[in-house]
Amino acid sequence: MAGTAAFRAARDFLIAHRTDYRAAYEGFRWPELPDFNWALDWFDAELAAGPLRDNPALIVTGAGEITLTFGELSERSNRVANGLRALGVKRGDRILLMLGNFAPLWEVMLAAMKLGAVVVPATTLLTAADLAERVARARVRFVVTSAEDAGKLAMLPPSVPRITTGGAPEGCVDYATLLTADAAFTPDAPTRADEPMLLYFTSGTTAKPKLVLHSHRTYPVGHLSTMYWLGLKPGDIHHAVSSPGWAKHAWSCFFAPWIAGATIFIANHGRFHAPTLLSALVEHKVTSFCAPPTVWRMFIQEDLKSYQVSLREVLGAGEPLNPEVIEQVEAAWGVTIRDGYGQTETTLQIANPPGLKVKPGSMGVPMPGYRIRLLDAEDRDADEGAVCLPLELRPAGLMQGYQQDDGSIETLSGEVYRTGDVASRDADGYITYVGRADDVFKSSDYRISPFELESALIEHEAIVEAAVVPAPDPVRLVVPKAYIMLGGNHPADAVTALSIFKHIRATLAPYKRIRRIEFAELPKTISGKIRRVELRGAEEARTERAAGEFREEDFPELKG
Repeated sequence: MAGTAAFRAARDFLIAHRTDYRAAYEGFRWPELPDFNWALDWFDAELAAGPLRDNPALIVTGAGEITLTFGELSERSNRVANGLRALGVKRGDRILLMLGNFAPLWEVMLAAMKLGAVVVPATTLLTAADLAERVARARVRFVVTSAEDAGKLAMLPPSVPRITTGGAPEGCVDYATLLTADAAFTPDAPTRADEPMLLYFTSGTTAKPKLVLHSHRTYPVGHLSTMYWLGLKPGDIHHAVSSPGWAKHAWSCFFAPWIAGATIFIANHGRFHAPTLLSALVEHKVTSFCAPPTVWRMFIQEDLKSYQVSLREVLGAGEPLNPEVIEQVEAAWGVTIRDGYGQTETTLQIANPPGLKVKPGSMGVPMPGYRIRLLDAEDRDADEGAVCLPLELRPAGLMQGYQQDDGSIETLSGEVYRTGDVASRDADGYITYVGRADDVFKSSDYRISPFELESALIEHEAIVEAAVVPAPDPVRLVVPKAYIMLGGNHPADAVTALSIFKHIRATLAPYKRIRRIEFAELPKTISGKIRRVELRGAEEARTERAAGEFREEDFPELKG
């Protein structure tokens, strides 16, 4: 097919230039694909029918241990597709998929794509009420989950069929029966590249979660940029610490590795334990590894030099890492952690690619296929401003739009897509994250980036997490206040507060200093993102000083 050939050429170009960013950025063009079904035209036709057919596509260790080759996974997803079709799944139907990191998750994703059905990924942390709301808002027709989580489906309409892995509670269809269907699959029609394929709920850090619609082009083709950032090649073994239900899982645990022809490695070993995961990376000769900063910070508490890893690429996502973490990993393993930035609404937009110097703290540079504009308050191009994507050069990885609760799609219009983030760009073109546009505020007429202040705070040994918000002040109008979660046995007392204030003074410029501290649990979304909007609201509504709040002026030692 012409579409497949164009996709393969774009992918091969990026692999060939994986360490030559300038050539990759200047020479890359998104492939034009009127018709395209990634599961059929790439996974089946290229990976499962080519030289990589007998290579492992998926390795799951620990609970649910299994290894499946590209050929085996192609056949199993065919069977699941035929089984779902027999249950009544049709092109365009919405399937809510709530499974852990086990083989059926990947089988259903591929099967749904082959059918032209739309997957609505969901985390297993959802409650029964959460599920009921999502089924209604996303107009879900079928649900696939585990027998263990079947009890959460009690609030769903009886008309919604339920398929469960690990057995079939009353009213459910056993997933195992799907695997008895025919191994040969025939699609009912060609798949248009702009047909809907994935419907994601955002994490909802500032408001009600939005529904992000992606097509058979936006994520399968758009993740060429993510593959380039990860630096993957055919035959690599890639592991990403990511939970199903969120877009990052599709990025690094589904599309990007298989676009490259790499193996997806999953370590299911229960509660996170750094030595166990490090040992798994060594044992299975994992070549690339992506994890959020929390994992990297736990890793450097171990003797990394004693783990003889095979890692060529190491990556961080979610927020820039502290320089100290990057330095310690580099000293132990001789590899540099590279950051990346994107959203549920997009694929990887900005990153530190292989072969390019990393500037600690920076998100990196625009990825091939992405043009980044920073716009100031008057919508003029600036060295610091809102991160925007020009729609006249629309990247393949940009969503189709937001689905409204009535089922209509709010498509993108205007000159740019606004990410909602603020960043700065230096003379070399490197882009540094400043914060969410809603979170940035002014104090004494100085612009304050909560993200910058939080990054400084977590360098203190007592602090696990922090969130900075504006607090009303009669002199400065507002001052930076930090809500802090402590770790270890550090007490939430004046001694700890003084230690933190001293750390701030040694780290931040005077106009950026945090003036108030409150030790507390931080409100979070179900995906684990801090809801600063709640903390800001609490400060705005407060009429008197919070019990347990420490202020800079409380400490004579800090005067002057």
